[in-house]
Amino acid sequence: MTWMVTGGAGYIGAHVVHAMAAAGEPVMVLDDLSTGSADRLPDGVDLVVGSVLDRELLDRVLAEREITGVVHIAAKKQVPESVERPLYYYRENVTGLQTLLEAAVAAGVDRFVFSSSAAVYGMPDVDLVTEDTPCDPINPYGETKLAGEWLVRAACRAHGLRAVSLRYFNVAGAASPELSDAGVFNLVPMVFERLEADEAPRVFGDDYATPDGTCVRDFIHVQDIAAAHLAAARRLGGDPAGTELTLNIGRGEGVSVMDMVERIRKITARQDVEPVVGPRRAGDPARVVAAAERIRAELGWSARYGVDEMITSAWNGWRHRHP
Repeated sequence: MTWMVTGGAGYIGAHVVHAMAAAGEPVMVLDDLSTGSADRLPDGVDLVVGSVLDRELLDRVLAEREITGVVHIAAKKQVPESVERPLYYYRENVTGLQTLLEAAVAAGVDRFVFSSSAAVYGMPDVDLVTEDTPCDPINPYGETKLAGEWLVRAACRAHGLRAVSLRYFNVAGAASPELSDAGVFNLVPMVFERLEADEAPRVFGDDYATPDGTCVRDFIHVQDIAAAHLAAARRLGGDPAGTELTLNIGRGEGVSVMDMVERIRKITARQDVEPVVGPRRAGDPARVVAAAERIRAELGWSARYGVDEMITSAWNGWRHRHP
């Protein structure tokens, strides 16, 4: 059995590849390197440079590498960009997945792990978001992930595919500085960037119905994300038939934006730079925290890392990339 990890040279993808390879799972990577880097991959892991939109390439790779399972992580994932370029996001994320599924079905691949997102939920008005919470995405990125889940589910029922869709929440941290996130699109690196420039970290809104008035989120270490993908792949390898799961990946604990900023200031020793509070951003829900019971029951997975470990490892990665 060999797994093909699409997007395996990216931030999350490379962590998944390292986890699978370390666990002895035969794995190769397909990545267009638009945001990924071959330097992230473990020694000995085969890389094919290309897009999931390239059906001819997919057919060749699936046959030549004798692929029996796919972990699909490749996607465009920046919410503001998805609003500006919705057609691009639908092509990359939905048409790309459709092309990959068609190739997988034609090649007889029957195991599929799909990286989805908590963005499918939109602005849920609940304390804990379960997998049964209604999905109502509020941006094209979230729409493409929900459409992707529908495609995977339909392929399971029509073609006997076995699949797990993983909805992960706010990812942070790094297994090593070299594997850290190179982008500045999420809260933790955005605060790092401001602090490094001696600028005040920005907090958008402090009048939400939360304990300190700022938004509450469920932050999850990228190593825990990788472990969940490995657990999903192994579940599919062990089940003879009929697996069709959709699972949250979260810690089940909320941390407010202000608390996160204060923790970052302490760990980076930049408590001299006070955060500033601005107006709310449109579309920011007050609280989004995962219920994580189902993934524990189905995969035996639970988060191992805490918030301070996420921040510390992310900071080490930031200093590695910005010496």
